[in-house]
Amino acid sequence: MKVLVPVKRVIDYNVKVRVKSDQTGVDLANVKMSMNPFDEIAVEEAVRLKESGAAEEVIVVSIGPQQAQETLRTALAMGADRGILVKTDDTAEPLAVAKILKGVVEEESPDLVVLGKQAIDDDSNQTGQMLAALLDWPQGTFASELSIEDGKVTVTREIDGGLQTLALESPAIITTDLRLNEPRYASLPNIMKAKKKPIDEKSPDDFGVDMANRLSVVKVTEPPEREAGEKVEDVSELVSKLKTKGAL
Repeated sequence: MKVLVPVKRVIDYNVKVRVKSDQTGVDLANVKMSMNPFDEIAVEEAVRLKESGAAEEVIVVSIGPQQAQETLRTALAMGADRGILVKTDDTAEPLAVAKILKGVVEEESPDLVVLGKQAIDDDSNQTGQMLAALLDWPQGTFASELSIEDGKVTVTREIDGGLQTLALESPAIITTDLRLNEPRYASLPNIMKAKKKPIDEKSPDDFGVDMANRLSVVKVTEPPEREAGEKVEDVSELVSKLKTKGAL
C-alpha cells in the first residue's frame, strides 16, 4: 500500500499572530514557520502504518514557496520516504490545492491519502472533502482511530452524539483529528538521513491548475479584548451578578 500525505507550511502554533496595519492579512515577516499540526498527525499515522507493515511507501507533498521544502524535510525526518514540492508563490486556496492533489494522486496512484482535517492558518476544513469529491473516492473525516485489514479501511470519527465507525474501500481519503495520535520528535540521525531523501519539484502548470484566487479578503482584525473578571464573596452574590449581567 502506498500512502500520500499532503503537508502545509504555516505559522508556528506557538507564535502570537499579528495583523498587518492595513488589515489585509497576517504579518508573515520574520515569523517562525512549521508544519501544520494536523498534518504532523497525518504524517505520524502514515509512518505508523508503514512500521506495522500495512503500508510500503509514504510520500509527502507540499504546495507553496521554496521554503516549504523545510516542511517536507521535517516529514522525511519523521519517517516518510520521499517528497514532492509543487512550487508556487501564489496563495493556494482549498479548491486549487485539491485540484493539484488530484493531479499528484493520478501520477502516484496511492491507495490512501491521509491529510490534516484543517490548517491552523485559514481553518478552511475543505481540502480533504474537495479532493474526495474530485476523485470520487470514499472519505473518512475527523478520524480519531484508523486501522487497515485485508484492504479495508476502518475509521472511527468523533461526532456530536459520540463515535461513528466507517468501513471504507481502498483507495480512500482520510482527514485526521487531534486525538488520532501524538506525533514523534525526529531524531538527529533521522534528520541527517532526511537531507539525502529525494524531493521532486513541480509546478501547478504541470497539473493544468489555475492558481487565480476566487476568494477575496475584506478585512482582517484582531479579536476584541476580553473584559476583566470580577471576584465575588459568596454564592448568593454570584447568582445576583449573573442575574444582573443577563447570563441567567
